[in-house]
Amino acid sequence: MRVTVIGGGPAGMMAAISASKNNNEVYLLEKNSKLGKKLLITGKGRCNITSSLDIKDFISNIPGNGRFLYSVFDNYTNIDIINFLKEQGVRVKEERGNRIFPVSDKSSDVLNAFEKELKNKQVKIKFNARVTNIETQENEVKYVHYIDKNGQSKKIETDKVILATGGKTYPETGSTGDGYEIAKKLGHTITEIKPSLVPLTTNGISLNICKELQGLSLKNISIKIMDTSKSKVIYEDFGEMIFTHFGVSGPTILSASAHLLRYKNIDNVIKEQNIKLIIDLKPALSIEKLDTRIQRDFFENKNKEFKNSLNDLLPQKLIYPVIQLSAIDANKKVNEITKEERLRLVKLLKNFSIVISGFRPLEEGIVTSGGISIKEINPKTMESKMIKGLFFAGEIIDVDAYTGGFNLQIAYSTGYTAGCEIQ
Repeated sequence: MRVTVIGGGPAGMMAAISASKNNNEVYLLEKNSKLGKKLLITGKGRCNITSSLDIKDFISNIPGNGRFLYSVFDNYTNIDIINFLKEQGVRVKEERGNRIFPVSDKSSDVLNAFEKELKNKQVKIKFNARVTNIETQENEVKYVHYIDKNGQSKKIETDKVILATGGKTYPETGSTGDGYEIAKKLGHTITEIKPSLVPLTTNGISLNICKELQGLSLKNISIKIMDTSKSKVIYEDFGEMIFTHFGVSGPTILSASAHLLRYKNIDNVIKEQNIKLIIDLKPALSIEKLDTRIQRDFFENKNKEFKNSLNDLLPQKLIYPVIQLSAIDANKKVNEITKEERLRLVKLLKNFSIVISGFRPLEEGIVTSGGISIKEINPKTMESKMIKGLFFAGEIIDVDAYTGGFNLQIAYSTGYTAGCEIQ
């Protein structure tokens, strides 16, 4: 059987490897001049390969149609990808938050492992090949049409096609939504495309605060995303975040965005300025214990001015904004600060608030929310319910997860399943 895989990211590479069994002839068409461009930049170039969580716990970390993935996760687990990499000489390590990375901290080692196995399996790779169309006959795939590196129109006769072209985030890596158009021509539904795992923007006073704090990274903080019009907590998390010139980013914020974009009537709620990010700067301390800690600091600095008394409590960059928001005179002697003012400071540190005004553009999202409708895909095989011999893998499908290696695991598991000959 001849199998043609379109797209050379982690899903496409895994699909090609999986499809190469049983003496199949496998072609891998990649429109870039090399494979895995997006894989190379994941995890800030270190590649968060997967998560060490039990595979059954992955679903709860996939807000975008996670239940659709039960079968593929059974077919190919996090243990499977770790073992695959070990066989290729890539050792892994576990870091905070169950994240699995290569010991070398080099995403290129992960890519090299895939490339080595593709070579072993004798997969025929065509670079600079831009697919334009999948031709069908009697509702079954027949040819894949593409433009080669010389601008010539070519076609491959094929028995099976695996579409793994990615989403629309990071377009410079080749994820420009080509696959959506190809699938749409074949009658497939494309659900609304939005950025997921994307930084959040602010405006007004909150934007001024974020600009002042630009570059400040906070670790071991708790966050809540709230709809203040309903006093409703939309999302909670613990970990890291960073202030930027446009608002906020970092792991906790990116995961929060995946929930926020699915919140009912979100555009209107944001427009009404009702979405707030609440940061607990001292989550390990209760209000009472934090008050006691501040009283101790104040006693030790009783003859200093307030602005010089917070060095042990806060990062330097955060001191001035906290003083401003506390409405305590910066030049006031510490021993003159009232109990009411001190408690106001305590409350501020436990509830540092930023108004959220929206999301950064689609191009800045880590993954795409939306894609080929899961209603039109067989969850056990990844085959189209509409076109025989057409399969899907990876980010092109309407599934997306939090940060932590879950999106890459979706790529491996759907790619493996699409490549297999599962009846």
